[in-house]
Amino acid sequence: MVRRLFLIPLLAVLPLTGCGQRESGALDIAFIASEDSLFAGGLRLSSAAQHLRAATGTGMVALDEYGETIPALADRWIVTDDGMSFIFRLREGSWPDGSEITAESARAALLDAIRRLRGTSLGLDLAPIEEVRAMAGRVVEIRLSGPVPTLLQLLAQPELALSNNGEGAGPMELRRQGSLAILTMKAPEQRGLPADEEWQDHVRTVRIHAAGPQQAIDLFEEGEVDAVLGGRIGSLPLADTGPLSRGTVRIDPAIGLFGMQVRNATGLLATPEGREVLSMALDRAELMAPFNIGGWVATTRIVPPGLPGGSDFNTERWVGIDMDQRRAEASARVAEWLRLNPPENGEAGADRRVVLTLAIGDEPGLQTLFRQIADQLSTVRIRLERAEDTRRADLVLVDRVARFAGPRWFLDQFNCSLRRGVCDDDADYLVEQAIAETDPQVRSSLLSEAEASLNLANAYIPFGSPLRWSLIRGNVDGFAANAWAFHPLPPMATLPR
Repeated sequence: MVRRLFLIPLLAVLPLTGCGQRESGALDIAFIASEDSLFAGGLRLSSAAQHLRAATGTGMVALDEYGETIPALADRWIVTDDGMSFIFRLREGSWPDGSEITAESARAALLDAIRRLRGTSLGLDLAPIEEVRAMAGRVVEIRLSGPVPTLLQLLAQPELALSNNGEGAGPMELRRQGSLAILTMKAPEQRGLPADEEWQDHVRTVRIHAAGPQQAIDLFEEGEVDAVLGGRIGSLPLADTGPLSRGTVRIDPAIGLFGMQVRNATGLLATPEGREVLSMALDRAELMAPFNIGGWVATTRIVPPGLPGGSDFNTERWVGIDMDQRRAEASARVAEWLRLNPPENGEAGADRRVVLTLAIGDEPGLQTLFRQIADQLSTVRIRLERAEDTRRADLVLVDRVARFAGPRWFLDQFNCSLRRGVCDDDADYLVEQAIAETDPQVRSSLLSEAEASLNLANAYIPFGSPLRWSLIRGNVDGFAANAWAFHPLPPMATLPR
């Protein structure tokens, strides 16, 4: 039901022979990230750190290479008919310190993870969890205040990897060697699997290199790494130019948020009508034309259509109104604002512009995107400048992949409690009502109303889906493009039998 983007193989895979090929049996991966972000702890993890956390720790369930939930600490589960209770049966096994994995220890670890996530958007997603109970033997029950069909996807997030005495029970062990993260698979019995005397013949070490975009691509070209992960729109032009003669760019069919959030509600941006000017003036398809990404779909909506639990109540905005008409209306609003707000020095004229600032990175793709946005806004007498201080920016670029395919994830990103910028109390209230609603149709209606309210507030100017890319050599198994742009390391460390 989730809209999928086409996978675009930009360059053909050629034989893996020639200079630079490594003889080592290890799998080398360059992650586009800084060393600090790769080894970051805490709650707000970079994409690279999420991958390490998911490899060395695990929750009740985990994500496979296709983005589907699979057993982890829990080897099976049931959901009650009313959707208000998830009951997990834990696998046999031990925590890294040797203590047994029990219902009580898993419950304590889960409650601790949920507690630490309070105040974050992921914490908002987990709000319907009302109680976690340790039952007989190795059984844990999660009771909800309202049905959450996407709970398994939430529990699979790296931030919900459970630990006992600070150590996780993931399938891999991590050793840091300078800036290098070296990951090795644990024995099968430590992963809740049957013992296998030949298991080491079917796994390989994974070495993660933190690198800048150009360095990561150079390492791939030179045969020093087998894959590059963590690519975003800012670095895509680097991958799309030059002779990448032995690899392909894989585009994830990611869903999420890609657009601008209003951070500073002053001046033209003080009213919903003024903020709407920006959204009306943008030709989204033209915005992304320089990147030549087939299958990328523009949208004026916050919540993409076709999500489970969504509805057709909201549609694309300004249907039937062409771009010239939209820009004429936007330009008229800007002109009226300029008339009502003359400059202090008394200077005025047709060349006067509204000046806005945007917090955006300086990678090649983001430079292109900034020029596209600035050129289009200039047609309605808005001059867009780069923000020198993100905290003082009028607008900030939002580029996030969704954690689950449901309207509530998108709406939770703009909850007023997160203090990310302009928000809408009415939308938050409607989402809160939807969480407690047991009737799926009423819940869907409430979430649609929340989206409509947030749309009218014009707190966010959507472009379309976020863009994520990877470079994958032909000898890498266990990789698959997916909607979460998340590529777990254990499947890539496992060799085909």
